[in-house]
Amino acid sequence: MKNYSHQIKPQDVLLLLKIVSENNASWNQKPMAEALGMSQSEVSESVARSKYAGFLDPSGKVVLKMALMEFLQYGLRYVFPQKPGPVVRGLPTSHSASPLKEQIQSSEDYVWPYGKGTVRGHSIMPLYPSVPVAVLKDEKLYELLALADALRVGRAREKDLAVVELKTRLGLEE
Repeated sequence: MKNYSHQIKPQDVLLLLKIVSENNASWNQKPMAEALGMSQSEVSESVARSKYAGFLDPSGKVVLKMALMEFLQYGLRYVFPQKPGPVVRGLPTSHSASPLKEQIQSSEDYVWPYGKGTVRGHSIMPLYPSVPVAVLKDEKLYELLALADALRVGRAREKDLAVVELKTRLGLEE
């Protein structure tokens, strides 16, 4: 038997948020891998880690949203920390992308570095290298990942707004 590490990796968060955005309990690994720019084995290993951690139900198809939300809210910034880097061209993220850009006025943009991006801003390394390409195909995933980045790099107000928005998108409104 293979010895899998059970530690959560950044691509696990990407996969979990993609499953949430798809909202389809009969998703398959091959199309999911293609949509995320990952290999099928990476998706398979991610499912195994996420099941072990309690983010996926025993079938490996349904996200346990309360557990995911707790991790995003309280653990993401510690497990996958990020500080804004140099100004580059890319895709807006955190408070610079929807839905937070409509709620927060800021003179500084945060972006995922991406050569075809149209916005210049401080670089935020995405959770996984394929994020900029994957989000251009899935607006819901884009919003979820931008909100997750607000939790990773935002100030208190941005984090509070991101938590409210994530809970709404996960169907966990208080």
